Amino acid sequence: MKPPLLLIGQGSQDDAYAAEFGRFVHRLRCRLDQTVADVSGGYLERATPRLSDSVDSLVARGHHRLVALPLSLSRLGEELPAAMELEQKRHPTLAYDYGRPLGPDPRVLGLLSERLNEAAVELSRPRALELAGARPRLRAVDALSADDVATPVEPGETAVVLVGEGSTDAAANAEVHRVSRLFWETYAYDFMTVETAFVSVTPPGVPGGLERCRRLGARRVIVVPYLLFAGGLLERVWAQALAYGAGHPDLDIRCAEVIGDCEILADVVIDRYEEALQLVP
Repeated sequence: MKPPLLLIGQGSQDDAYAAEFGRFVHRLRCRLDQTVADVSGGYLERATPRLSDSVDSLVARGHHRLVALPLSLSRLGEELPAAMELEQKRHPTLAYDYGRPLGPDPRVLGLLSERLNEAAVELSRPRALELAGARPRLRAVDALSADDVATPVEPGETAVVLVGEGSTDAAANAEVHRVSRLFWETYAYDFMTVETAFVSVTPPGVPGGLERCRRLGARRVIVVPYLLFAGGLLERVWAQALAYGAGHPDLDIRCAEVIGDCEILADVVIDRYEEALQLVP
């Protein structure tokens, strides 16, 4: 059997994110059941199970080598190496190899394209803030008149705002800008532009990205979250888009879903795992 795969998340106190993270770990566990000794997940902070607890559990079950793979679209800075060095001090017999983050794999860009297209085909839906239980689910921000809605909007009049999480790490933010360009040239070349925005920490925010598209002359903007799983960050993206749309009723704004737990994302993770094993001297 191959060594265990440890999926590492940044961590969130949001129940929806934790639930989807857990479902994805279960998906990988089922996919790799016959070839990998174990599949586990842990967080660096703010959520359970913590990374240290997951490592303790794997070591207790007799595993002393594992592949640590950040379940992230961008680099986690120095947090992950520091955390794994601490685990090695706690477990001197532990050996580990790193897997690369998931983005910008061409398959990830393909999933973004699917989410973009799903949002684009919802153009017949009215302006709505749908409620799923107690959780707001923004599908579209559309304050156009009936006559305007009936007027076709060509792809060349539609812009895309790709929204990353935002980081204090300039290299991580630059990577999101690179993804925007790659996405535009490979999957969104018919659209007016693909602008970059961030949920927090660093500008431009979602309103800034939307405003740039409006000034470029876009009649419609589709907001595409560059996020793995649903949760608080996604709702912040939707809320910022909704607030901007309320002040700009002539601009049709659509909001896409996150990448989400799916088989294609699992394929990318498995390839990263196999790659890490092949790099072992």
